[in-house]
Amino acid sequence: MKRFYDEVVDVVKAGLRALRIETPSWAFGNSGTRFKVFAQKGVPRDPYEKIADAAQVHRFTGAAPTVALHIPWDRVDSYGDLSHHAREHGVAIGAINSNVFQDDDYMLGSVTNPDPAVRRKALRHLLECVDIMDATGSDVLKLWFSDGTNYPGQDDIRDRQDRLAEALDAVYARLGEGQRLVLEYKLFEPAFYVTDVPDWGTAYAHCLRLGRKAQVVVDTGHHAPGTNIEFIVAFLLREGKLGGFDFNSRFYADDDLMVGAADPFQLFRIMYEVIRADGLDQDVAFMLDQCHNIEPKIPGQIRSVMNVQEATAKALLVDREALAAAQRAGDVLGANGVFMDAYNTDVRPLLAGFREESGLAPNPMAAYAASGYAERIVAERVGGHQAGWGA
Repeated sequence: MKRFYDEVVDVVKAGLRALRIETPSWAFGNSGTRFKVFAQKGVPRDPYEKIADAAQVHRFTGAAPTVALHIPWDRVDSYGDLSHHAREHGVAIGAINSNVFQDDDYMLGSVTNPDPAVRRKALRHLLECVDIMDATGSDVLKLWFSDGTNYPGQDDIRDRQDRLAEALDAVYARLGEGQRLVLEYKLFEPAFYVTDVPDWGTAYAHCLRLGRKAQVVVDTGHHAPGTNIEFIVAFLLREGKLGGFDFNSRFYADDDLMVGAADPFQLFRIMYEVIRADGLDQDVAFMLDQCHNIEPKIPGQIRSVMNVQEATAKALLVDREALAAAQRAGDVLGANGVFMDAYNTDVRPLLAGFREESGLAPNPMAAYAASGYAERIVAERVGGHQAGWGA
């Protein structure tokens, strides 16, 4: 029995060592609701300070070695210098996120806008992001479009899909070897009537047409209530088209709460499908995409990483041989019981031991609180313009 337990623990630890969770630079800036952005003391004032804060998440979790950038929020004079700064802090630049939703010209859309001049402007920005990939060594370009319409008849739905395809073709042609684009979708918001990339099927169809360097990114908060996200994950993994995740959660309509906050069981089910398809060993980009509106920024990211680690550890505990046997036998309750046994296991002691073996503090939250970093940045970051959502 002990030998079996040791073997299971070894499998869990191997999976945890393979798990890498990217943090987003924008999560360390000020954010808020649609009515108010809440400023906090010690918030970064530039991309360099964002990276320094992101490095703290990796320092205490050991699982967040890369930082995603958002352009133009993270625009700097020298991306080579920014990459060097990241390496000095023990992390690296990850995905480059484009922004074609915060310019007045994009009121009627960016790459799907009926005005060719606006479409050209949006495309120039997307190609600039590929240039930044070259300069930073990033291999992932993440695209999300707020494009859509508010009223029936406002624009031609099919024409907008043609314009989207034309822009994606141009970006895809610019990608270098080893680079890829991941296309995000969102059911609604800010468009009220038609969103041009509203679901995984639309994103999948565009990526399938483009080729192997185009994949779908699943934002866990971007679905209708009751959507079976793990089915989407399983399907895309089976097709080799799951490029990555934006991990967050939501209770009602919007997203960007901490991953696992609304439905930790859903996160467990998603991670099981990833493990079932050996997704931890594939080129799937796991990234947090959250806005910490009322909680401290760095601890919020640390807690999110811990939530993903816990869900992953539980998913790795699923006895897949017993599960397969129950499934073959048509044992509905037995199969569900195997699942629930894994989910109901308290993996926190296992994770604490794993961290200690990795040279980390067993409790990342407590270790960060005791480090004095939060107090130091409050004292040092006085003056200047704080970074924030849209800054």
